[in-house]
Amino acid sequence: MKAPTPILRIFDEAKAREFYLDYLGFEVTFEHRFAADMPLYMGIVQGDCILHLTEHHGDACPGSAVRVEVEDVKAFQKTLNDKDYRFLNPGVEQQPWGSLEMSLRDPFGNRITFYETLEA
Repeated sequence: MKAPTPILRIFDEAKAREFYLDYLGFEVTFEHRFAADMPLYMGIVQGDCILHLTEHHGDACPGSAVRVEVEDVKAFQKTLNDKDYRFLNPGVEQQPWGSLEMSLRDPFGNRITFYETLEA
């Protein structure tokens, strides 16, 4: 098996692009619509992290949660906070299970937790 590809529900293409591409730094790998006036299904990637975003009603539920491992969560936090995104100013918390975590909510209520496992 290979790593799964989470599918996250979105409702507004412009807000999704602002959050996932401009703020988080993902790149688009593909976009699909059955017709020009149909909902968007889009693949995005950053490093080894692949996500799919969908406007289609039955593809995913709003309010989903995804965990994404990163090399240095504090460095990623600094990169995000340096962008001065007006909707978020994320912090990093050390968890009792041995990780540093930064949780964000996208504009559609999906939670993305970026984490780094600490050495024991």
